[in-house]
Amino acid sequence: MGQSKYKWFLHPMMIFISSILAMALSLILYIYWYVEVSTGLKGVIQKASIDPGQILAPQTWVVILVLSILVGIIMAGIFTIFVYNHKTLQLYRLQRNFINNFTHELKTPVTSLKLYLETFQKYDLSRDDRLKYIDYMIRDADRLSGTTTRMLNLARFESKTFKGEFATRDLVLVTKEFLRKNGHIFTNCNIRLHNPTERAFEYRIDLSLFEMLLMNLLTNAIKYNESTVPEVDITFEPKGLKLHICFKDNGIGLQKFEIKKIFKKFYQIGRSDNMTAKGTGLGLYLVDSIVRMHRGKVMADNREDGGGSVFTVTLPLRPATILR
Repeated sequence: MGQSKYKWFLHPMMIFISSILAMALSLILYIYWYVEVSTGLKGVIQKASIDPGQILAPQTWVVILVLSILVGIIMAGIFTIFVYNHKTLQLYRLQRNFINNFTHELKTPVTSLKLYLETFQKYDLSRDDRLKYIDYMIRDADRLSGTTTRMLNLARFESKTFKGEFATRDLVLVTKEFLRKNGHIFTNCNIRLHNPTERAFEYRIDLSLFEMLLMNLLTNAIKYNESTVPEVDITFEPKGLKLHICFKDNGIGLQKFEIKKIFKKFYQIGRSDNMTAKGTGLGLYLVDSIVRMHRGKVMADNREDGGGSVFTVTLPLRPATILR
């Protein structure tokens, strides 16, 4: 009890602040002492009728300035070490959370698959029950496959040798085909595609990466959604020389402090009241990496009506800026 009461004294922030205050106080006391000694020494020299130039160097304030600079360098060094250590601790916490959640993401479907297989082994099930359990097993296998795929893709993106296979494609048609092929994943969702200008937006993309971007954004919109029927509106809207692809959902939305963090590696959205962090914290990091590889940027915000979030992928339409 007593140990936890005084534990805050040992917090890195308190140690850092105490070090800075001690250094600043030492500098102030030294300057004060130096000025007082110099003033007293000058009085003695004047009484003794001695030439001040023979005893007192004229560089008093130069010495103080140099000392101040040295102390400033020391304080800057302490601050740099503190920031580096703080970031290292943050990275350690993120990696620890990632390992815990990644282990959970692997263990849960494996345990579920084992349970279903043991059920098949012990009981003589009807055809309807077998089909039901097989459907559950396929979902668990897809979840397991998705987790391992994200890890493999992370290694690919962070490899300096990865270049991708880019070809010019109509983004609207690519998105329609993606929704058609993966309709079984979004059976309980309402996903609508809008192209008000009815234009074809051709852009050089890596098809597998762009489909991964769509999958991560859509599954994220569904994962963080408490509505009876999750809804996502995908809108293609040209603005000047840029194309805006907006993904607007009816989910839980984003807290303001999360908006700037959600694209960081291992960061996971979590609510303190009724929601905990889900997944591995790699989905939106991969989205940001893919968009950057296509010379674009992605932003997140809440809907104006407060009924969910909006993720906007912005790509340049100007030929000179399109990826070659």
